[in-house]
Amino acid sequence: MSTIALPSHFSATALRRALNGAPLWSVAVVVGVAALVLAPLVSLLHIAAQGEATLWAKLIADVLPAALLDTGMLLAGVAILAGTIGIGTAWLVTAHRFPGRDVLAWLLPLPLAVPTYITAYIYVEIFDAAGPVQMGLRGLMGWTSRADYWFPEIRSIYGCIFVMSAVLYPYVYIASRAMFLTQSASMIEVARTLGASRFKLFRVIAIPLARPALAVGLSLALLEALNDIGASEYLGVRTLTVSVFNTWLNRGSLAGAAQIACVMLAVVILLIMLERRGRRDRRYALSTRRPRTTQPVRLSAAGGWLAAVICAVPVLMGFILPLAFLIREVASGGLFAQLDEAFLTHLLTTIGLSGAATLTTLALGIVLVTASRLARTRLTRGALAVSGIGYAIPGTVLALGLLTPLVGIDSVIGGIWRWLTGQHLGLIIMGSAAGIVVAYVIRFLPIATGSISAGLDRVSPGLEDAGRILGAKPRELVLKIQIPLLRPALASAALLVFVDCIKELSATLLLRPLNTETLATLVYGHASRGAFEDGSLAALVIVLVGLVPVIQLVRSAEGRQTTRVSSASASVSS
Repeated sequence: MSTIALPSHFSATALRRALNGAPLWSVAVVVGVAALVLAPLVSLLHIAAQGEATLWAKLIADVLPAALLDTGMLLAGVAILAGTIGIGTAWLVTAHRFPGRDVLAWLLPLPLAVPTYITAYIYVEIFDAAGPVQMGLRGLMGWTSRADYWFPEIRSIYGCIFVMSAVLYPYVYIASRAMFLTQSASMIEVARTLGASRFKLFRVIAIPLARPALAVGLSLALLEALNDIGASEYLGVRTLTVSVFNTWLNRGSLAGAAQIACVMLAVVILLIMLERRGRRDRRYALSTRRPRTTQPVRLSAAGGWLAAVICAVPVLMGFILPLAFLIREVASGGLFAQLDEAFLTHLLTTIGLSGAATLTTLALGIVLVTASRLARTRLTRGALAVSGIGYAIPGTVLALGLLTPLVGIDSVIGGIWRWLTGQHLGLIIMGSAAGIVVAYVIRFLPIATGSISAGLDRVSPGLEDAGRILGAKPRELVLKIQIPLLRPALASAALLVFVDCIKELSATLLLRPLNTETLATLVYGHASRGAFEDGSLAALVIVLVGLVPVIQLVRSAEGRQTTRVSSASASVSS
């Protein structure tokens, strides 16, 4: 009987050569991670398709119109307000000198440390009818009821827009400031020579040149607003995220929740397309012949103090006021007594889940980036791109889509265990906190891969080439060259992922097992019962932990920008 010889390109040696020497297991991990990220989306579509036509018709008639209207108004409002605050303050602190400018440049990004849901809870406590602001106004003016005066309602779509913009504007500020600091001085000088005013410089030159950064910052802010569930629900805004939550848990309709989640995915895709369109064909670079950046202009006394007030208000509303409120509640309410065994258990649960997700995310990020770098093929590049969409998936949608895949994995594990021991094992992942870790890894893996990729881009290719010439294998290149040089990038990625895991509410709320609480769900539970002040200690811990990566991010960004500007100025003077 004759045998059929396979072509040589099917051999293992040819396959390894096609992968540029990258270990086969690393490429398999890359493909596996991409499949893990896609699995919730495929599962979500499958669950939605199982819903009856009458259910979809009911959702279109009763749920989706209001949800789409509120979501559209919220995203539009946050885009306008957060975009205006972010790009306006970035231009002021970059292009002008005024009292407190250097301090405000550091303070403006700090609201990122305060989660949107905590800010919403605090603002309701402060500005609601029973809060100190309205009570003080009634006592001062002699008003006896709400019928005697008008005050903005914080529990409304407009209150939600204000709260989210106060927290999310730093995404736009950081991206825009980085772009403004690198703009060439020659264009500004030519415009001034032609008689352009400062406002016209900002409107005609600065904003168009900062359009790519503005698109990136706004897309991140809007994705965070779409992902939020705590603030929207508490402020009475029926967004798509809240509708998924209510349809799934309160109405008991998994298929209906999946159908709404598919609509959310369509909104996410639309946001990503708008962000790509905003950056399309918009690339700018400093002149290599004259790398001189714009120098700030000193404002007049009145203009300088006005600019200082404009920049100080977002810091006050987005960071100082929430932080001061939490410190006051903890100190005046004697909440340090809550540092009992139960609170420490919740704290350790939070640290354990976040730590496990961080370590897993870093390990997968190293494998993904190094494998795609060693094996520069369409397969690895495509898998790396797919693994990067997790951050764009709202936590509520991700939790819903993970149900079927995780139960399927539990079934496979249970079947193997039953075959080996003859005993029933039960749910392993869905019955424990492992499902939360999986959701964290999928959602925050792009942060790790982005930091590691940026770190590797700064590593000279000559080091890797020298290692290959000396006979180093791919594993030795990674362990002895790349990882030691990646320590700063790995530390930064670990910090960002860890804190994002601590603040994550949506996925944690929906995937947690019974009697499992993190600091985020603890705060949410107290607020849902109308006793947010009892969760002030947990909220304060979340904010203080969140400050660490934000300060590190600002220090790193300001240091790089100062070095870049100083180098440019020194180049010109020499």
